[in-house]
Amino acid sequence: MPQNSRITAVLGPTNTGKTHYAIERMLAYRTGVIGLPLRLLAREVYDKIVAARGPSVVALVTGEERIVPDRAQYWVCTVEAMPEGMGCDFLAVDEIQLCADPERGHVFTDRLLRSRGLQETIFLGSDSMRPAIAALVPGVQFMRRERMSQLEYTGSRKISRMKPRAAVVGFSVDDVYAFAELIRRQKGGAAVVMGALSPRTRNAQVELYQNGDVDYLVATDAIGMGLNLDINHVAFSSTVKFDGRRMRMLMPNELAQIAGRAGRGMSDGTFGVTGEAEPLDEGVAQAIMDHRFAPVRKLHWRNARLQFGTPDALIRSLEAAPDHEMLIRSRDADDLLALKALSQVAEIAARAIDGPSVKLLWDVCRVPDFRGISHAEHAQLLETVFGYLHEKGKVPNDWLARQVQRIDRTDGDIDTLSKRLSFIRTWTYVAQRSGWVDDESHWRGETRAVEDRLSDALHERLTQRFVDRRTSVLLRRLKQKEALLAEVNDKGEVTVEGEFVGRLEGFRFRQDKDASGQEAKTLRQASLQALAPHFSLRADRFYNAPDTEIDFTEQGGLMWGTEAVGKLVAGADPLKPTVTAFVDDEAGADVAQKVERRLQHFIDRKIAALFEPLLALGRDEELNGLARGFAFQMVENLGVIPRAQVADEVKALDQDTRGALRKHGVRFGQFTIFMPLMLKPAPTRLRLVLWALAKGLDIFPEAPPPGLVTVPTDKGAAEGYDAMAGYRAAGERSIRIDMLERLADMLRVEDSRGGFEAKADMLSITGMTLEQFADLMQGLGYTAERGERVKVKAAPVAVAADAPADAAAEGEAPAAEAAEAPTEDAVAETPAEEAPAEDAVAEAATEETKSDEAAEPEMEVFFTFAWGGRRNQGGNRGRGRGDRNERGGERGERKGGGKPRGKGGKPRGDGKGRGGPKGAKSYEARPPKKEKAIDPDNPFAAALMGLKKG
Repeated sequence: MPQNSRITAVLGPTNTGKTHYAIERMLAYRTGVIGLPLRLLAREVYDKIVAARGPSVVALVTGEERIVPDRAQYWVCTVEAMPEGMGCDFLAVDEIQLCADPERGHVFTDRLLRSRGLQETIFLGSDSMRPAIAALVPGVQFMRRERMSQLEYTGSRKISRMKPRAAVVGFSVDDVYAFAELIRRQKGGAAVVMGALSPRTRNAQVELYQNGDVDYLVATDAIGMGLNLDINHVAFSSTVKFDGRRMRMLMPNELAQIAGRAGRGMSDGTFGVTGEAEPLDEGVAQAIMDHRFAPVRKLHWRNARLQFGTPDALIRSLEAAPDHEMLIRSRDADDLLALKALSQVAEIAARAIDGPSVKLLWDVCRVPDFRGISHAEHAQLLETVFGYLHEKGKVPNDWLARQVQRIDRTDGDIDTLSKRLSFIRTWTYVAQRSGWVDDESHWRGETRAVEDRLSDALHERLTQRFVDRRTSVLLRRLKQKEALLAEVNDKGEVTVEGEFVGRLEGFRFRQDKDASGQEAKTLRQASLQALAPHFSLRADRFYNAPDTEIDFTEQGGLMWGTEAVGKLVAGADPLKPTVTAFVDDEAGADVAQKVERRLQHFIDRKIAALFEPLLALGRDEELNGLARGFAFQMVENLGVIPRAQVADEVKALDQDTRGALRKHGVRFGQFTIFMPLMLKPAPTRLRLVLWALAKGLDIFPEAPPPGLVTVPTDKGAAEGYDAMAGYRAAGERSIRIDMLERLADMLRVEDSRGGFEAKADMLSITGMTLEQFADLMQGLGYTAERGERVKVKAAPVAVAADAPADAAAEGEAPAAEAAEAPTEDAVAETPAEEAPAEDAVAEAATEETKSDEAAEPEMEVFFTFAWGGRRNQGGNRGRGRGDRNERGGERGERKGGGKPRGKGGKPRGDGKGRGGPKGAKSYEARPPKKEKAIDPDNPFAAALMGLKKG
């Protein structure tokens, strides 16, 4: 130790300005070195000295970073990286109380015992170190510094009730991330500071906090090591930590070191607990506030006089016992564990046989285990590095390049990027070692560039996950009580102060779904405050919008373009619904009233336009008596009434009354009384909505697609739906009521008692197959008998030319007769006696093509329809005499509401029923088969012929 060197121990609690004092003392000398506990703090002090003296005279040396200008005068280092034997005028070691740390204490103890400046040496730390320093450092002087502000314990406090400018301290990565996520949801976001972060990431995160983007910080105990931040409150999420070997309670002086970060300069601070942490013991809390702690009795020590003859000799020297009662041998650190593991490897033992080789092995073993995977994997990596250095003198460029290239990726989540950062720190450390790589400058720059890229990516991921910038910005603006600026684009996206907060749908604000908890409340408060003027402007624009921009939905909603602005509500009259506007309460009563008035005007005009014929019918004052009563029923039923529902009222109407109603477009159909103009798609769509409102349905049925004659029957629909939709249910399908009346006109001329087949026109107007038409007819009250028969093919041209004209006539006559003849059978069949005419054609065809003789005859399916003898449930099927068909033509109405009848009340056919030959006729479904000729060679032929003739 230099004879004239002054040694001072500057002791006291946190926030006393000790580090600032040491920097000032160092800059008073020509040269100096200061050792700091964390590379984060080393970087902070380096930046301060560079700002004061410039980068050309300041060096920064840590395990992973080395900035050494040619004219370096002031060296800022981590304690482990402090150079020895430099002979600087000034030397300082910060946080000297870490001599008692089980993991790193031996390094600080070594600096306490062996490191000195030529003119001045300063040890900075806690008062608890005073007895140990006095016992171990002869001639030391003590300087006591008092805290510049007060520290108060506030007990337990929930995150939701924590005030801004607070730090939550956790002792594991999982705890830090969990609380950061909780604060993001409730407070808008938090910065994250951990010792494992690179200086670049840490500085970026601290900047978020310092500039006010976030008001909360979540950190490990790294913030207790001299980091100066604007913190008003420190909350411990736990008072237990893992020290590398076991879980243990934090000592009061350790809690004080962290709690002391609260308050800066003359500002007082507070500390407490949060989450599941138990409240501090009253005595511990008071000791922290009074800065009274038990003195440190034992310092961790490791022998610095190492023997490099053999690996075993080196291990024995590292395990040597101290010779002072206040010193205890440090537990085996990672470097010693690695040395012991590698010394057992045969190849390593064969190489480490002399002093330089053993010293090289020790230098390799001192590479920190940044990855923290396992001791075995770390030892394997060190074995490879030592092998290259011992054999080639350098780490090969191609091998190192592959290691770095695998890590140089910025994709992945926070954990992935954190692992890559820890991996690159290993190669950064290797590159910093003098003589280990070919081009030190290149590899230091390369590893530093990769670390910077990973650091930036990690900062971005941390910010994305734990900081909601929009909430942070809005909270800051609200605290400052400034007017917030909101913008709404043409898509309805709302931004406040440039931050997306949600969408404006009509006159309701829909905030971003990602927001929740306190964050959601803040967003809504700020957004609605900023949107107030937009609501008024939008209401004015809506009130002056044309009706073409507004529409109703089939569920009764009211839309302005693509935005829902209200809904229909049932009124006292089905044709007079009211409206409810969708307007946020914060928009104000004036806006709500204006929107409601505009919607009411729209629906009133829409009903007036689409239901004009129906409304005119209801307003006709010339109608009186039965006509007026019937008109009222038409209006009440929205223009469509099943005839069965008003059968008696229709019978009571005379021709003059009916004529007066027909002038308004009322049509008296066989199945339905309706107004054709009200069956158009637009009135139908509105009629269904109004009907569903009046019925109080929860889910409104949709209108059938326009233009379809038949649609599948909705058997689960509410009663009356088919009529309101303009259809009548008939089996599996429903038919449009106006087309049903056309079909009824066609059916009227058929022999419904004797049976008839469907005509092509019937299938054409319904657009159905024969099978579907059969189901429809059954739904209308008819029976449908299915049958098969030989399909009659057109005769070949050659045969037709040779055939006698009367033969053709004979072939047609039975078919016509069969079609016209009244019969109770459901199936019209071809008479057996008419078969020879068809056989003649078949025989002619056989003569041309013998192969056709063996072919099966082609069959066709047909249906015979007959009135089922029951009154159909939809309405009268007849019409009163004198009731003129609306399609033109007067037709007599059949009494009784059943199937149309002729004179005498008997079913009327198309002529043959009355004028044809009397007596029963027999029919078959197909022509009789020709009898097979008896084989003359058959021995039983004669007997068979006799039986047949008999």
